[in-house]
Amino acid sequence: MFTLIPFWFLPYKFFNSLFLGLSVGAVFILYAPLEPSVYSLGGVVLAMGMLLVARLYHMILTAKWFFRISLFVEGVLLLAICYFLFKPYTYQTALIIYAGYQVTFVFGSYLVRVETLLLGKDTLLTQVDTLKQLGYLLGMGISYLFYRMLAYCGISDPQEEVYALHFLLAAVEILVIFLIVKSFKRVT
Repeated sequence: MFTLIPFWFLPYKFFNSLFLGLSVGAVFILYAPLEPSVYSLGGVVLAMGMLLVARLYHMILTAKWFFRISLFVEGVLLLAICYFLFKPYTYQTALIIYAGYQVTFVFGSYLVRVETLLLGKDTLLTQVDTLKQLGYLLGMGISYLFYRMLAYCGISDPQEEVYALHFLLAAVEILVIFLIVKSFKRVT
């Protein structure tokens, strides 16, 4: 049995949203090589995956599964970042990154529902949602300043800018994984 530890979970939600804010603009560059039909097919696969996850709610609406799935989602994101950093920017890279993000989106509704069930108290939910918005806003602000700083240093190619940002994303994602691990305690 697992229990959620708000002391660690609240910073996890902040940095998780900071990651989202940092990365939100990068997808337009990352996905540029993909044709529109890929998005249609990806949407179909995403919807089918979300249906499957919803059908499993009777088994996975627990802290143990929330921890496992959260860790899986964050691991997929870290792998996608590392793949992008170590492989050349190609159509295949864009497709793999897109597929990785789609896999994480399959669990989006589930994670929000279980989070609400586990936190229970409206005060904790308020704190989580506040930290999520603050993290997202700060992430977007940092990414803006990061891109401006790169431009100031003479780096203005969007692919180079997004590549450089992924080093920061990797660092934040490693922190996010550390925090999600600390956010749960096995109880016997």
